[in-house]
Amino acid sequence: MIVLGLSGALTHDPSAALFIDGHLVSAAEEERFLRDKHAKRRWPLHAARYCLEAAGVGAADLDAVAFPFAPFGLGHPGRWHFARRYWYAPDRALNALFNGNRLFRRNRRAILKLMRQLEIDPSRAPFCPVPHHLAHASSAYHMSGFSGKTAILGIDGKGEYATTFFGYGENGRIHTIREFYDPDSLGGVYGALTQYLGFEMLDGEFKVMGMAPYGDSRKHDFGRLIRCNGRSFKVNTRLVNTVGLRRYKQDGLGFYFSPALIDWLGPKREGDEIDDPYVDYAASMQDLLESIALRLVDTYLADVIAETGRICFAGGVALNVKLNQRIIARPDVKELFVQPAASDAGTAIGAAAYVAHARGDAVRPLKHVYLGPAFTTEECRQACARHPDRPGYRVVTDAPAEAARLLADGHPVAWFQGRMEFGPRALGNRSILGDPSRRGMADRINAQIKYRERWRPFCPSILDRAAADILQTRHPAPYMTLAFDVAEHWKARIPEVVHMDGTARAQVVTRETNPRYYALIEALEARRGIPVVLNTSLNRRGEPIVCTPTDALDMFYGSELRYLFLEDLLVSK
Repeated sequence: MIVLGLSGALTHDPSAALFIDGHLVSAAEEERFLRDKHAKRRWPLHAARYCLEAAGVGAADLDAVAFPFAPFGLGHPGRWHFARRYWYAPDRALNALFNGNRLFRRNRRAILKLMRQLEIDPSRAPFCPVPHHLAHASSAYHMSGFSGKTAILGIDGKGEYATTFFGYGENGRIHTIREFYDPDSLGGVYGALTQYLGFEMLDGEFKVMGMAPYGDSRKHDFGRLIRCNGRSFKVNTRLVNTVGLRRYKQDGLGFYFSPALIDWLGPKREGDEIDDPYVDYAASMQDLLESIALRLVDTYLADVIAETGRICFAGGVALNVKLNQRIIARPDVKELFVQPAASDAGTAIGAAAYVAHARGDAVRPLKHVYLGPAFTTEECRQACARHPDRPGYRVVTDAPAEAARLLADGHPVAWFQGRMEFGPRALGNRSILGDPSRRGMADRINAQIKYRERWRPFCPSILDRAAADILQTRHPAPYMTLAFDVAEHWKARIPEVVHMDGTARAQVVTRETNPRYYALIEALEARRGIPVVLNTSLNRRGEPIVCTPTDALDMFYGSELRYLFLEDLLVSK
């Protein structure tokens, strides 16, 4: 069975993923090809072409095309809940009741058009819609590799109508326990506060999470935003998750919060500085998210978790590593699997996995996310020859050892190797690296290379044999989706990858999944005595992670980086 998954149902983060006989063989996000972060209002044409070409699959070979958005009948509770809660915007409420599948019809037309562009015959490879939150659930459960009954959690802004999913997986089947519907959305409230704090919704939520440790959540009670009794929750739409005339507007742009929020908290934050009281607002929002999510997990998933101790998580909120740390800290949780592309980009995987399983394939667990394009050294050489900046380069016989030497000498290094990662985290193939033991390295990379807020933390990539000592746990952490408390005896040794609250969003590297990156960290360890490297994505602020050698060269010459490894080429200024 060959199934192509396509995402982009909610006008952002379009992507494609290809399964062959239950095995995920390729996946990519459209933004990487278009060089347009989140590729809003676009469809995954280039990503789909890549997935097919990388696997040597023709359009005629496909058995199905899966899509993470489905129609719902008039009797669906989400439509009635939406209409009742948006009574103050009657056009929206009546649309939900009498034209509630308009977005699905738009999406279906667009995907059928895309299939024609890809020369896919719908009569041979039918279009298979999957409910959005089932796609999220499948992307976590089917890719986790967990056996036995497994708790499934899904939290995002919204899908068709659902915003929050509690369920379980057993013997390959996904069962729903409880869903909550728009506008009652934890992800939506977090996104609204993201806008209020001066960041872009669907892009800046992790910045709010990064701000939160600098503030004091006790200074402000955000309980008025969401009322929760432990079994359900209700968002205060007079303040957040607003539509229509209730929205606060600035320069002609409407926000997902109301003027009443401004009256309560003061002016919307502007600029890059983390001034009071905004850090405290970030801390309060983070605390509210964690407290409500954990109460609901206890209500709806505790009995399932008690059976095996395993839970999997997807949806945009699953990228909130501080919430994930709290979930792991539960005494009944043995292991948490967070689907690494947990936002809507990952629903291409989830929809395809769901359809593949439904049609009889045994979906294999995710082993890594190195699923994108790769380039040979010769292709990198050709990119250098074509580039207008006339890069100077030399061939190196041992790129990991040479990179470690430069890192040990105090230089940041751009590292472009192998297949591009799928998802928002660079995991050692499209990365900027630094020596985490050199104080000031993070500030230098922020100021001179990434051009981003000075308070943003960096992540450590850690050799597997050292991870338990540094992170004080043996919990798997291959994808930078989890935060851990760093051991006291390591904080002073790797200060540039320890956040101000003493935690690190870590990647544990294995030789099996990335031997070249593993060798680099080992070589740095031989020189500096630390089995860790500072790792951040190979891009500048506001740009997608680089995809091609030309992208890497463009980024290199647009920053103060001095050294770039393109496979076995060392490009230097």
